[in-house]
Amino acid sequence: MISVELIGIQVDPISGAAALVLREHDAPNRLLPIIVGQADASSIAIAASGTRLPRPMTHDLMASVVDALDGHLDAVEVTELHDGAFHANLTLSGPAGQRRIDTRPSDAIALAVRLRAPLFVSEAVLDEAGALPVDAPGADQFALEAAIDAEVDQFRAFLDELDPTDFIDTTATETDPTEPSDPDDPSDPDPFA
Repeated sequence: MISVELIGIQVDPISGAAALVLREHDAPNRLLPIIVGQADASSIAIAASGTRLPRPMTHDLMASVVDALDGHLDAVEVTELHDGAFHANLTLSGPAGQRRIDTRPSDAIALAVRLRAPLFVSEAVLDEAGALPVDAPGADQFALEAAIDAEVDQFRAFLDELDPTDFIDTTATETDPTEPSDPDDPSDPDPFA
């Protein structure tokens, strides 16, 4: 595993997709863009800036649970790139011993930023998806932009394959949309259930 740091979050102005940018600590300081959702990017940016919200977000809750259970986040590892998706592990230790938990890199990094845990990426992932910084000797001037564009293209292809009906709850009771719903009628199905 290679030690990396989070150096920024870039947002594509056209699609709105966000990319976390990790940088290898040692030479050649390869950069690794990881496309994440806007909510995850916001959560990471809030924690990285040191901003405290009046109520905890999900990743704040996760950090509080780790602390409350006398746990410690030892490391976050981006372990592989499979079918265009990055995979990661959390390494946690506590009274029950050490555990490795499979997770999305965005959740792992959001937690690592809050708990000040080290970040690592496998050599194979950096070899496959990493890019030399544009000012590095021998680097292609557009290497990072090309890597981010490729990630955004893969994400767009994934979105194009989604079927909106996959997100519809077909188990809900159907109602006639032309009939007004009475919120005080106990026989009316709850639209928020």
